[in-house]
Amino acid sequence: MTSFEFHNQLLNLERSLKKFAYCLTSKQSAAKDLVQETFLKVLLNRDKFINNENFKAWAFTIMRNTFINNYRRNTQKYIFCDEIKDSHYQHVNKHHDPVSAYSVIEITQTIEKLREIYRVPLEMHIKGFKYKEIADLLGINIGTVKSRIFLSRKQLNYQLNA
Repeated sequence: MTSFEFHNQLLNLERSLKKFAYCLTSKQSAAKDLVQETFLKVLLNRDKFINNENFKAWAFTIMRNTFINNYRRNTQKYIFCDEIKDSHYQHVNKHHDPVSAYSVIEITQTIEKLREIYRVPLEMHIKGFKYKEIADLLGINIGTVKSRIFLSRKQLNYQLNA
């Protein structure tokens, strides 16, 4: 594919990419930024595109991955550390407002109220254990570990927001 054809195909996708970006971000300004970042990455990675591939799918995949990476990067900004226990807690708030962050004591007390079968895997996960390590140490399936951690997070969210 020539450079002209490549750029032409990319420009033809602009409208579709804008719609997809808006579906991902739900904000016009964020969607514009995502489209711009996607265009840049597509152009910078032109050499990685294989001619017989689906160009549209390739561009949309770049956009989706860019959105996911940005989301992950932004959520990492809202992790707090309790230096005494060397534990990390993720701030769960729709508005990401540091003023409304829960205190470490409040989160710790809420975790301690969980039933043991949910509390222990969550505490191990917070301390940095991998799912596989937790499963091996507790003698349960990895799926059970994931389920218990998910349910404990859900319960914590419910109790903290009640």
